[in-house]
Amino acid sequence: MADPHRKRPQLQVVREGNPGKRPIKPGVVAPPGDLQEPDWREVFPASKNRAIRGENIRARNVARREWRRVVPVLTKTAGLGDVDEALVRDYCVCVARLDQCERAISRDGMLMYGERGWQKHGATTIAGQYRAQLKVYVRELGLSPSARAGIKPPGDDDGDDDPFD
Repeated sequence: MADPHRKRPQLQVVREGNPGKRPIKPGVVAPPGDLQEPDWREVFPASKNRAIRGENIRARNVARREWRRVVPVLTKTAGLGDVDEALVRDYCVCVARLDQCERAISRDGMLMYGERGWQKHGATTIAGQYRAQLKVYVRELGLSPSARAGIKPPGDDDGDDDPFD
């Protein structure tokens, strides 16, 4: 049975009804902004070490690709503003770092032989931490179906209460 004290997303309240006739809070809307893609060379700098240089070039490409994939969609659906630029940047960095961890695990294996015998690869722990952070970003930015349920699209003030018309 569902917890009666748990708050439901706005669209779910509209869809299922509001028998208590409590007011539904529309949420805060940030003024729209024109987000500029960061210079990924600053985040993933060049290195004299050939292996690190290759990893950073790949990380730049992954972050750039993710930025160009999500920002246009989020600008229209979630109304990203200038205040959200750091959040989206960190999300893209998180995706790129997770990609680095997964590549290291694929290249070196899940276990590594160390001073005390076989141990799990350090990247598995780091990948778990990045996955936990990625989950937070996905929720904050509305990048999953359940997270999108609580987001009101910008400019949706037509006064009509039924979203299914």
